[in-house]
Amino acid sequence: MNLHADEWDVEREFAEGSTIRMRHVGHRLDTKLIGGTLMDVGPGYLGPYHLHHGNEELLLVLAGRPTVRTPDGERELGPGDVAFFPLGREGLHAIENRSDGPARFLLLSSKVHPDVTERPEEGLVGVFAGDVPTLGRDAPFEAFFPRKASLV
Repeated sequence: MNLHADEWDVEREFAEGSTIRMRHVGHRLDTKLIGGTLMDVGPGYLGPYHLHHGNEELLLVLAGRPTVRTPDGERELGPGDVAFFPLGREGLHAIENRSDGPARFLLLSSKVHPDVTERPEEGLVGVFAGDVPTLGRDAPFEAFFPRKASLV
């Protein structure tokens, strides 16, 4: 597999004139323990501010200047920069593209199933079983709930 090839599993518009393209590297290579998604995002991309309770993530910037937002603040990254997002609150993050051009990065993660995510700004908890999905992929079970919801 070549990360520079123009082969995409998902391509969709998220804002007028800006697209997100994704290649499911881990699935294409039939990985069992390490997931990977190549992302090419246009200007204005705002990934969700979230954390994972079951999976760690590594971000490797290949091109462009994405911004990483964490509880410690924001940092613009460039080609070759790597960021690590550990489990739990310590790994809270969002990846955004505030630049005028596209950004390309590889997101690597462990593949622990099920996984529970939180989106604190939206007050949501996500539960994924069987696979941690990315845009365009459905897991056998994927559900989001209000954080304050409870079963009686």
